[in-house]
Amino acid sequence: MFHATYCMNIGGYQKLTLIDFPGTLATTVFTVGCNFRCPFCHNPELVLGAGQIASGTQNKTEQEFFAFLNKRKGKLAGVCITGGEPTLQPDLIDFIKKVRAMGFLIKLDTNGARPDILKKLLDLKLLDFVAMDIKNQLKNYSKTVGVKVDTERIRLSVDLIRNSRVNYEFRTTVVPGIHEEKDFLEIAKWIAGAKAYYLQEYREDVILDKKLKLKTKGKKIDLEKIQSKISKNFEKMGIRR
Repeated sequence: MFHATYCMNIGGYQKLTLIDFPGTLATTVFTVGCNFRCPFCHNPELVLGAGQIASGTQNKTEQEFFAFLNKRKGKLAGVCITGGEPTLQPDLIDFIKKVRAMGFLIKLDTNGARPDILKKLLDLKLLDFVAMDIKNQLKNYSKTVGVKVDTERIRLSVDLIRNSRVNYEFRTTVVPGIHEEKDFLEIAKWIAGAKAYYLQEYREDVILDKKLKLKTKGKKIDLEKIQSKISKNFEKMGIRR
């Protein structure tokens, strides 16, 4: 019987990052495809570029990426895997195993929609850092991300991450017109006690849905005010601009 072999659908990679993987000199690899349609997404080409993931053939970009990693052994310490949504990739586990076998630390960025994959990765001890996007308070999730979401899966991913021994952070891109101050009071209750939570400033230069600009026009949210109200709920809290 024929078994299809899959490879990662890679949109590209950033050779060096000093910020994506906290405390680690790293490279960032971008996977193609996402199951969310957040209108404020700043990587629309990765969300919308998803086609059939190639089967039976080696992805040229993956080949190039491993050739690059081979040259950077001893110079880079980590690989940040982001997207799109990496947990949609059929070959993610094997890909990470190959990267780890080369001696690199792994950071995974995820939207938390695939707790089954997250659990496998954590059980196999393949992750050194997890960053999960908290899109909104749970009752507003589907409206925020543009598709129907099973929020129990989101909740389960949060619990898996918090109960793991892996370093982690949660973060929310704060979008005027989508988020309100009260949303963050609910988020703070939900993930209270988390090691780290960051508010990320919304930037409008490249977004998935240009119509969002009609919602955000003339609106502002005071990130410092939100931080002052909820920072006591977390071991560490910050603002990223």
